[in-house]
Amino acid sequence: MKEAIKIMNSLGSERKPFLFIIDFAMQKPLIFPKDKIPLDILYDINGISNVSNYSPISESPYYLNKKPIDFNTYKKAFDKVIAHLQYGNSYLLNLTQPTAIETNLDLSTIFHKSIAKYKLLYKDKFVVFSPEIFIRINNNIISSFPMKGTIDAEIPDAENVILNDSKETAEHYTIVDLIRNDLSKVSKNVKVDRFRFIDYLKTNNKQLLQVSSEISGELPNDYNNQIGEILFNLLPAGSISGAPKKKTLEIISETENYNRGYYTGVFGYFDGYNLDSGVMIRFIEKTEEGLIYKSGGGITAKSEAENEYQELIDKVYVPFARNN
Repeated sequence: MKEAIKIMNSLGSERKPFLFIIDFAMQKPLIFPKDKIPLDILYDINGISNVSNYSPISESPYYLNKKPIDFNTYKKAFDKVIAHLQYGNSYLLNLTQPTAIETNLDLSTIFHKSIAKYKLLYKDKFVVFSPEIFIRINNNIISSFPMKGTIDAEIPDAENVILNDSKETAEHYTIVDLIRNDLSKVSKNVKVDRFRFIDYLKTNNKQLLQVSSEISGELPNDYNNQIGEILFNLLPAGSISGAPKKKTLEIISETENYNRGYYTGVFGYFDGYNLDSGVMIRFIEKTEEGLIYKSGGGITAKSEAENEYQELIDKVYVPFARNN
């Protein structure tokens, strides 16, 4: 991590563009100057991309079969989290699990066909198609857009249902407060610009509503000289860890019983002046046992195991334009 910070600060001070990919545990960060990005790493970061022309993609039928962990296995982890919440060790914890999937799509096809703000294909090892911004820096203003709260858009009056759900509201308040505190470590005049607005996410078989907020702060004019410290001071992202962050990370390690790897890490691009980055959710990884889709959701004391388990499954999707 120290070496990664040093490299980022050096590139930032020289205003040299670079791509960064940082794993959840911050143990294997990758930083590539623009002219040294490997050819087998493809990215599209809100329109900033090294893919000039997408390869023609066949519109032939595809399938995506989910094999999630069984409910009882999930509930054992969930119950451990609830116990910690009841003891006051955490107020919000993002519990994730791996889901085995079967599909006739390869990772490259998923990358090219997916519609998402933040896309990454890493060496045919994993693909990301994330809707969630980590941070943006424009004209020395740093902004974060935490996403907390998901609902099937086909549920009657879905928008009002999710916005008036007491559990989802409490979860969102907690994460906004956490992100405000995180941004206060690196910037001043931190404020909430928008609170609990709705994003629409199209999947291969349904549409989801996602609740987000926007929080911003002011960075010094020479922030680029400390760009490494700024990023790592904010990691891991609050929306996929919880609050309070340090203790919650210990509980995550205790309860999840698998390695997140680069899932729920962050990736982004610094163009020499401004920066854009996404949280690595909506994540498929190639393993020796087959493809694994990693997903999860925020747990509070008001959470119900059945609902959280279903949310974990609902988030296993590919965001294609239409279902073939």
